[in-house]
Amino acid sequence: MRSAFEGHKASGPKGDKEDIPETSHPPSFEAPLRPKRQQVARACDSCRMHRIKCDNNVPCKNCITRGEQCINKSPGERRTLPQAYREIDRLKQKVKELEEQLEKERSRPSPSFALTPPGTSDSSPTPDSISAPLVVTRGGQQVWGGVMSSTGQSPQKSWYGPSSLFYYINRMNTYLSAVFQQLHPDDLIQLKSVAKTFATPDCNPTDDDEKGDVKDVSQTVSNEAYLTPTQEEYFLNLYWQSYHPTLAILDETEFRKHYRSLATKPGTPRKPSPLVDIIIAVSMQVGLAMAQRHSSRALPATEVGKDDPSIAGRLYYRRCQRLLYNEQEAPSLMTVQCHILSAIYTCYAAFQNMSHIALSLAVRSAQMLGLHTEPPSDLPTATQDLHRRVWWSLYAFESKTCMKLGRPFYTDPDSTSCGLPAHNQQAASLAGSDFALLDENTTWLTYTLYNTNLLLSARKVHTAFYDKYSDFYSGNIGRVIYDDPAALERYAEFLSASMKPFDDWVGSVPDGLKIKREHGGQSLSTDRSPIVVEQFVPPWLQRQRLLLELLYHILRLNLYRPFICFPSIATESPPLGNMCLSHAASAAEHSIAVTHIFHHVVKNTDLLVGFHEAFQWQWNAALTLAGYLFAYPTSSIAAPVRESIDFSIVVFEDFGRSFGTSLGAAAVMRDLAVKIDFLTEWLRGSNPPATGPTGAPSAQDATATVTATAADQFATETTAIVPSTNDIPLAQEPFAGSMNMAYSVDNSGDLDMLWPPIGNMPDQWWFHPQPPAGHNGVNGVGAGFPG
Repeated sequence: MRSAFEGHKASGPKGDKEDIPETSHPPSFEAPLRPKRQQVARACDSCRMHRIKCDNNVPCKNCITRGEQCINKSPGERRTLPQAYREIDRLKQKVKELEEQLEKERSRPSPSFALTPPGTSDSSPTPDSISAPLVVTRGGQQVWGGVMSSTGQSPQKSWYGPSSLFYYINRMNTYLSAVFQQLHPDDLIQLKSVAKTFATPDCNPTDDDEKGDVKDVSQTVSNEAYLTPTQEEYFLNLYWQSYHPTLAILDETEFRKHYRSLATKPGTPRKPSPLVDIIIAVSMQVGLAMAQRHSSRALPATEVGKDDPSIAGRLYYRRCQRLLYNEQEAPSLMTVQCHILSAIYTCYAAFQNMSHIALSLAVRSAQMLGLHTEPPSDLPTATQDLHRRVWWSLYAFESKTCMKLGRPFYTDPDSTSCGLPAHNQQAASLAGSDFALLDENTTWLTYTLYNTNLLLSARKVHTAFYDKYSDFYSGNIGRVIYDDPAALERYAEFLSASMKPFDDWVGSVPDGLKIKREHGGQSLSTDRSPIVVEQFVPPWLQRQRLLLELLYHILRLNLYRPFICFPSIATESPPLGNMCLSHAASAAEHSIAVTHIFHHVVKNTDLLVGFHEAFQWQWNAALTLAGYLFAYPTSSIAAPVRESIDFSIVVFEDFGRSFGTSLGAAAVMRDLAVKIDFLTEWLRGSNPPATGPTGAPSAQDATATVTATAADQFATETTAIVPSTNDIPLAQEPFAGSMNMAYSVDNSGDLDMLWPPIGNMPDQWWFHPQPPAGHNGVNGVGAGFPG
């Protein structure tokens, strides 16, 4: 009050000047007050480059005059003195930690890099640079542990289980570090996602003293910050054609009534609604990605900032969360719907842990409403069907997320008594949307039922598989099951016998939900036959078919992927069994199927533009293919796997026209392809090693060939370039930091580059002149080695 009052006096009438002593400022020497110069928060990139004054408009006047693009690519720069001091303190602490780590590494003896599964050897890379899987026991029995990894802006690590892509990358990291032994500083090769640039979807600084008071959510906001009613209508209509047919948790008719009830007098913004806000937010992610695809503006591949389509709609998301805060004690059906859509929004923006938390809130709120039980019979039929669809859509989404992250489930099948949702013509007519009937027994709601049944089948197999770990591995040999090939083979046989729910589901899918194949190929198979995208079929139906088949392949490859085993360099072990090798090949085959479908779709249609989950599935499949070739470079299916990696690069480049993270994924796969080719050519050199029973070179001999050939080829060049192992301060792994790349609600949240780009080959690749100590021949690259 005092400052406001004094300000008022300073600008008051001339009579106020009587309080000022005349001797201090003689009238004859008084100069007129200069108007305060207008300040801008930050000049645009073009004005800063030309060192000229910018204004607050977007685009600014200078850019309009010069015909240039008006952008600002430095969202996270520290602007105040307290922020600068905190940043300096943080950097000092980081330098101190790195110096301590460096001193610790220098004091260590030169490691032999004998490769065993992650965390099983004292000579493994340090925990500071690679997170070793945890060895866990429960009731005296072995439990398959996970890994700790940082996937956001904060260095705080999160836990991911053995079914996750993070765990798989950790195993690749350990293997490649032991084989190639080279420095790969993360700060030189990291690619940024929004989650890596900002701590929250707000895209604001995280310091407490920089956060303003939270505005009352009922306050009217300026039209510059939020969309006009016409723009809102565009994105709401986009939702009904994009998300709604594959996420039937809303009654379109009832929602439109709700939206009309929010209207105020003409010329004023509508009343806030958390449901409307979050629908607009997720629709803007899709809509802005579509617009970016046809824009001349190129997205940066090295940093994803505020202007990336993956974070579009964040103002609506933020207001939705503020409104939901007031509903925690008394949740409604709308509360559950908002939490589900919030989980989708944060997942697609690469905030994976926030997405998982939103799902937990959705599950608990649904249970508070009793949605997990059969709806009361006194409710209207349409409401009962909606309750079932909401619960089972949530159950399927939560199951998919927990399986891909390797974390425990929130939902409990034993406490669920709610019946599966109806999908007949009566249910479709009562659902509030007007979509065409497919045939007598198939409607637009049929997808919801079969998507739910698919995830129920996958969860059944997943739970049985991981719950039986201790039955097959006792811990008497090594620390994880990869130390015991005999146990691993028995485990593979158990998985094979457990896959029947998938086969039953495939046989039940109606033809209306299957993608047709050329040359008489079979749908939902890995026969590599090209798909047929039919003409004159509504986009919503084509998208249903695509997403259903892609999800099927992703779920199966995730279950088979643990059996992709990486060679042991220094220890001799029995060869892997045929079932283990078969499962590894199956993981690759399903990854090939995913990649071929994506390649055909992105080259011929726009059906998946803006669908971020589709990008995550392709990323999951692409890394699975890369790991398979590192483990089995001379496999009988190596050629189609390598071709599919090239296809994945095309897919990522196409997705990169819509959001920046995908451009980083394309760069990662290009580098991986070079390394794979480099390794394969050495293995096919003029002096091939002895072969195992499958025709593949033995693990130790293959590694010896690589290291010896590299030493002969680059001995002269690397002498002056590569320091001895004793002089290397920190052996950082090729995949260090790449644990953040896993994506399928697979996370693309942080696409750290696996290797720096190849320039001068000897500068980037070097090996020890001699194979590691303890080298003994043993059958099987891809045939007999622990992974």
